[in-house]
Amino acid sequence: MFFPLRTMTETLSTLYRELTGHAPADVKALTPAGSNRRYYRLTADGEEPLIGVEGTSVAENRAFVAIARQLRSKGVSVPEVRACSADGLCYLQEDLGDTSLFALIDPRLPADSDEHRLGEQMLRETMRQLPRIQFGGADGFDFAVCYPLPAMDRRSIMWDLNYFKYCFLKNTGLDFSEPALEDDFERLCDILLSEPYDTFMYRDFQSRNVMVHEGKPWFIDFQGGRRGPVYYDVASFLWQARAQLSDAKKEELIDVYLEALQRWRKTDGSAFRKTLRYFVLFRQLQVLGAYGFRGWMEHKAHFVESIPFAIEALSHELEQGFAELPYLEQLLRTMTALPRFRRETPPEGLTVQISSFSFKKGIPEDKSTNGGGFVFDCRAVTNPGRYEEYRAFTGKDACVREFLDSKPDMQAFLTNVYALVDQAVERYLQRGFTHLMVSFGCTGGQHRSVYAAEHLAQHLKEKYEQIHIDLLHREQDNKEV
Repeated sequence: MFFPLRTMTETLSTLYRELTGHAPADVKALTPAGSNRRYYRLTADGEEPLIGVEGTSVAENRAFVAIARQLRSKGVSVPEVRACSADGLCYLQEDLGDTSLFALIDPRLPADSDEHRLGEQMLRETMRQLPRIQFGGADGFDFAVCYPLPAMDRRSIMWDLNYFKYCFLKNTGLDFSEPALEDDFERLCDILLSEPYDTFMYRDFQSRNVMVHEGKPWFIDFQGGRRGPVYYDVASFLWQARAQLSDAKKEELIDVYLEALQRWRKTDGSAFRKTLRYFVLFRQLQVLGAYGFRGWMEHKAHFVESIPFAIEALSHELEQGFAELPYLEQLLRTMTALPRFRRETPPEGLTVQISSFSFKKGIPEDKSTNGGGFVFDCRAVTNPGRYEEYRAFTGKDACVREFLDSKPDMQAFLTNVYALVDQAVERYLQRGFTHLMVSFGCTGGQHRSVYAAEHLAQHLKEKYEQIHIDLLHREQDNKEV
């Protein structure tokens, strides 16, 4: 069922007014994550800000609310759900701010910085808290409310493995034996299912879903949680590809986790690590499936850009081998060696990322994780797309270029753009910054935004020899994939 955006945001505003007695003065959309859920920050003078959540599934929202209440009752720091809409599709929750643990463990942070030291502290505290989440979350909890399944079972494991096969592996073009691969998938299932399944499994336990608030870690986005083994969340957190934790750091944090775990379940560290490897492999395949679907099929750049990191992490795990899974191991070795997955070393100096896009499909994500940059709206400029003779062409074609070259509003627009971007480039070069993002949006991402992005790229190339230009026409390039 489709719910218009305006109706959903109005529902959140109504909930806020009913809860606080004031209409929100501002409703700001937050950067979307991998799912179709939408998040907003609602604020009003004299009132604490709240996060509004719009889901597409009542059952998924119900699971989040139930799990949040369960975890809070066990002393876990999760956001309090303040209000829910009558239809179950929207709710308001406590605002934990904007500082994620992922940002604090950025490898580019200086080792002697306050942010780095805080990140190290929060990493250890997060691992100490994980057993409380797993065992406290399961204590007396009715897993029947979980979405889409109450537990990790053979069917859900095979779903994830086939997610990898169909959304990622088949898109690599590699030839492989489906029966041999399925045999090893079944063997991997048997290994994973041999472990106790009496704890709460967060499922998406990663540093992006840990917020640092009031000097401690808080946990969000656990709506996919269910009953499952403790290993899965450890693998998810420590082997998150973009976190780039070193082997030594992973070992240190496993020790922190095992020390905290002894209160809940006596566990031998050597045996734990031996089993953990198979959950790491499983999680890595599941993540690649998600990257293939979200990146290659839904054309979300952030996921495409994350693939080389995930491939590197998987390749590293394959060094020890998986004797019980001979065909899968050899196939993955071949896959991870493909030249297309090699991570390019970023150039030294300043890179200017210039993009064209359609506003209908959202603002481009910032692959540098710096949080964004200039976004210029070309929709006020004369639109060639309104004329039949230009509709089949783009802003790179000569006829469209000539049309827009003759339009004073486009030339005035670019003059202003050049002045703003030149000022930023010169300041970034002075301060040694490495990345600047400039995005041009129009209705379809075809004519005006493409033209403007091309012209800015050419302008900067001619004016600044010491910068690198990364030009992407998101909607047009995606059509060519």
